[in-house]
Amino acid sequence: MKTLPFTKQQLEEIASRWPTPFYLYDEAGIRSTAAALKDAFGWNKGFREYFAVKALPNPFILKILAEYGCGTDCASRPELLLSERCGITGEDIMFSSNDTPASEFCLARKMRAIINLDDISHIEMLEGNGGIPETVCCRYNPGSSFSMTNQIMGNLSDTKFGMTRPQLFEALRILKSKGAKRFGVHALLVSCSMDEEYYPQLAAELFRLAVEIKKELGISLSFVDLSGGIGIPYRPQERAVDIARVGGQVRQEYEKILLPAGIELAIYTELGRFMTGPHGYLVSRVIHEKHTYKNYLGLDATAANLMRPAIYGAYHHITVAGKEQLPADTLYDVTGSLCENNDKFAVDRLLPACQVGDLLVLHDAGAHGYSMGYNYNGKLRCAELLVKPDGSVQMIRRAETAKDYFATFDFTGLFDDIKD
Repeated sequence: MKTLPFTKQQLEEIASRWPTPFYLYDEAGIRSTAAALKDAFGWNKGFREYFAVKALPNPFILKILAEYGCGTDCASRPELLLSERCGITGEDIMFSSNDTPASEFCLARKMRAIINLDDISHIEMLEGNGGIPETVCCRYNPGSSFSMTNQIMGNLSDTKFGMTRPQLFEALRILKSKGAKRFGVHALLVSCSMDEEYYPQLAAELFRLAVEIKKELGISLSFVDLSGGIGIPYRPQERAVDIARVGGQVRQEYEKILLPAGIELAIYTELGRFMTGPHGYLVSRVIHEKHTYKNYLGLDATAANLMRPAIYGAYHHITVAGKEQLPADTLYDVTGSLCENNDKFAVDRLLPACQVGDLLVLHDAGAHGYSMGYNYNGKLRCAELLVKPDGSVQMIRRAETAKDYFATFDFTGLFDDIKD
């Protein structure tokens, strides 16, 4: 059974100040996870977590994580600028985009970010748009030779990310000839994995690659980037990944493969979902009941607030606030109000009997939740709130207004009178 870190009374008090729906983040939980990750890889002298900004692009969250030594993993100009405004610059940023516009290479170089090249052809574009930096990273895709994958990433030979082994070696050779001095290799081969063997196996793959690169090219890698890929237990019966155990297993591979070859390098990670996912909640209120061929609960949130169930069929656990101890004996489809039949947070979900006015809390929405929101049907994005360790609540992003929605028509004068 999944539990909430706050009571119904607390939720109702929050909802009296900020109307539902809203995202609610647990700061204490985020801090605990950041500390646990840092401890798990503390044995590695150069370890650095580059938090994946796409998971939760909010400056208040980035600043909390920066207190634990976290940099940022960015993939666009706005993510770079967001990092900069949080005081995160230089090699505290990993710029890991793909199909990258030239202007974004220029900005990343201006900010002195580490650039992670997705393709060998990007070397020429980077050289002409900011120049080849002293420190550079290349993204590796081993194809079907790495069999430990899952449905989200699929067959690695079919994914658009990364270079083949021959391309990677040629890219490193070219970059060295053009003046690069420090090198790294990056790989993301699985998404949302609950298998504790994933990171150790990926690490072993990249460590062996580092040995081969040194032997064939005379290049000693400065770091390997394990990227993200570690999942969270969305379902109540799932067990959370033991990050301390994972860190220990990566250490065993490090000592077995790299140390005998005389190689010491830093380990980087780019975890988004793992860092904040379990500590975010979408809070919504039942505004309608409908009983036709099925029982429907209509919420004031929609897939525009949390689209993962609609596009992936993803599971998010639902708690009916104040009814945690009641039997889940009523079958519902839990829906939003979009003009799309996939606007459903749950299908055939057993919940306690609900009424209009009940607060429903969707768990594990702290990553790839708000950030994937959109404005279809003119739906406005909701507020983001942070529950501080002392129990106080801080708004860290206000809800959108109609004025925001029409802001890109400001050149027409048609909506100048819109106030909210």
